[in-house]
Amino acid sequence: MLITIPDILDAAALSEVRDLLAKTAWADGRKTAGPEAARVKRNEQADLKSRSGTTLHTRLKDAITKNAVFQAAAQPARLSRLLVSRSGEGQGYGTHVDNALMGAGANRIRTDLSFTLFLSDPKDYEGGELTIDWAGMVHSMKLEAGSLLLYPSTSLHRVEAVTSGQRIVCVGWVQSQVRTSEQRDILFDLANLKASMRGSLPGDAPEHLALSKIVANLRRLWAEN
Repeated sequence: MLITIPDILDAAALSEVRDLLAKTAWADGRKTAGPEAARVKRNEQADLKSRSGTTLHTRLKDAITKNAVFQAAAQPARLSRLLVSRSGEGQGYGTHVDNALMGAGANRIRTDLSFTLFLSDPKDYEGGELTIDWAGMVHSMKLEAGSLLLYPSTSLHRVEAVTSGQRIVCVGWVQSQVRTSEQRDILFDLANLKASMRGSLPGDAPEHLALSKIVANLRRLWAEN
């Protein structure tokens, strides 16, 4: 599924992120791409190992992982290290599929889901849409700053060329506790149902306990260690 999650970063958090970005150095984005992707990748990558970059990485990761909708939809077991990408005029990222495995040693993960957290206001740049070929359709996305798009890593996708302005995003990958998208969809639907029931039924209603039992037993069946 493609899931849009608004307000991962509120206005104050976005302001802090942008201040940190202004202090952060940038390098050729092809250094972080696999051999095939490097041929079509034309952007810059923020140095997230510097002092300001480390703080930036922490702020972004905390905002993403603490979001309840992200947790319910992704069922994350592990996340990759985040990347922050900048595309200026004429830059983009041609059609590619993400590597199935990322990282090395203890940090190696299987990429089940990809996400893009938009950091630039869409009115500040032209072009730069994230285009995903999924489920027999082409989806072109350009979200508000602070919003995140979660999508299957198995899909072909690209970033259209920026024609003016600057596009800045944070990207990352998830190894899910629940491997199949169908199972994650069911758990996400149940999480939404549970949230809806909290507003319509008293806290001691037996339906809450029954639903909690169903969710726990499905996770027991499906979750990987």
